[in-house]
Amino acid sequence: MTGAEILVQTLIYNKVKFIFGYPGGAVMPIYDSLFTYKKQIKHILTRHEQGAIHAAQGYARVIGKPGICLATSGPGSSNLITGLADALIDSTPLLCLTGQVASKLLGTDAFQEIDIIDISIPVTKWNFQITKPDQIFEVISKGLNLATNGRPGPILIDITKNAQLQQLNKGIIFPPKNNQQIKTKNKLNKKDLQKVIKTIKTARKPIIIIGQGVKLANAENQLKQFAENTNLPVASTLLGMGILKTNHNLNYGMLGMHGNYQNNILILKSDLIIAIGLRFDDRVIGNINKISPKTLIIHIDIDNYEINKRLKTHLYLLGNLKHNLKFLIKQLKIKPTAPWVKNFKLLKKVENKYIKEKYIRKNKIGITMPEVINYINLYKQKNCILVTDVGQHQMAASRYFNFTTLKSQITSGGLGTMGFALPAAIGAKIGAKRRQVICIVGDGGFQMTIQELGTIMQYEIPIKIIILNNNFLGMVKQWQDLFFNRRFSNTKIYNPNFTNISKAYNIKSKKVFIKDNLKKDIKKMLNSKEAVLLEILVEKEYNTLPMIPTDKSVSKICF
Repeated sequence: MTGAEILVQTLIYNKVKFIFGYPGGAVMPIYDSLFTYKKQIKHILTRHEQGAIHAAQGYARVIGKPGICLATSGPGSSNLITGLADALIDSTPLLCLTGQVASKLLGTDAFQEIDIIDISIPVTKWNFQITKPDQIFEVISKGLNLATNGRPGPILIDITKNAQLQQLNKGIIFPPKNNQQIKTKNKLNKKDLQKVIKTIKTARKPIIIIGQGVKLANAENQLKQFAENTNLPVASTLLGMGILKTNHNLNYGMLGMHGNYQNNILILKSDLIIAIGLRFDDRVIGNINKISPKTLIIHIDIDNYEINKRLKTHLYLLGNLKHNLKFLIKQLKIKPTAPWVKNFKLLKKVENKYIKEKYIRKNKIGITMPEVINYINLYKQKNCILVTDVGQHQMAASRYFNFTTLKSQITSGGLGTMGFALPAAIGAKIGAKRRQVICIVGDGGFQMTIQELGTIMQYEIPIKIIILNNNFLGMVKQWQDLFFNRRFSNTKIYNPNFTNISKAYNIKSKKVFIKDNLKKDIKKMLNSKEAVLLEILVEKEYNTLPMIPTDKSVSKICF
């Protein structure tokens, strides 16, 4: 067998079903082998390598296993860097395979040669260059395991062309599959667990903050039980949205720059923060110097690197969240002081009243972003997946979307990658064929990967695309509005006719600018079994509020 055949058979052996990629000279042997095994592995041809890796991210987020991405050398591999960085910071498991020039040409500036190993070191969990075919099985299997073992992340494996073409005289012996997955065992530190339990029981004003780590550990049900046993208010990071159902009585929504009012006001008054599966990002916690040194912090996470990285932790539990939460559930059942919980409820009512008056307006002509999300909530399927791009629409959708099902939110959190949503929605739909996928994107980010409409057309992928179009780079404009004296420098954007472009790709589309038509058009789109694009013209003067100015205390949240 050639190295390329060994590679493809290794992927089949590891139960890989889909590959997202774009062919080129340095991966032609792999593509030739994929042709032989096209019944076992389906290749999704995207229109750009960045589209391929974002699609692989969407796929991975849905199935909980590594998304597979394939690109050629040089510009093909370098086009993956943004996606690798995005996946690393958001802990998304990926296996990215890149072609490389022949070993004898390495370091000679050969055509389409690039040192992708050194380039990708800062944005990968692990990378490796294969130069011999007998390395392929072991390295690929190790990469797939590392992508999900411990804290998930992206793996890049670069394969020289000679390693793909060279034949092995001896066969590859595939070991028993149950010997392949090596999982890190979680050691319960019962002494630390007892300290955590005692601290929680003695706190008078505790709050739980949850992040994506809970999803990655598949510990949503354990988190729910832990919250209900302790009856504590729960706030969420952006990537933690959807862990608890939106209407759960303990769920007080998002925390941070565009989070909910009650969480940002009361976190500074708490005497205990229980942080579960998050990394205290600056957009979540604001200026850390404003957190009282008297506030105790318990951090529960899988990654030792995150402990004490930004905030001094008084107690921490390392390891698998599901295992640690199961232990705490058995030991904890408390009820916090009534005035503390009542404060959350009262402030939540204040914010809800503001939102209703400001954004959900029956007699106004213009359309606001929250109004669009409100109508989506009325007609979406129960088990749908929300995929958002980056900007004002991302915050509006995440804040106001009604999450009712587990694993129902996909967005770019830590890196904030514009152009993420459209290809990620493609990958999500391929990974979850029976679930409705709603892609919400701004007019700016949509044009960064607009060519992936071609992928939707070719494979007839029935996602629902909603462009919230305000003819501005909305989030940057908002900052210019609030902090730069309304000097709107290079944020007004002149857009093409999105509906005509969509129709050119054989995707049904409609432009909505009359508020009276909004409800029925959203209903019709969500009931369709085909791909549909809805361009909704929203108000230009909309700002995503509440908001905390950068590097300010979360208590500085303003409407």
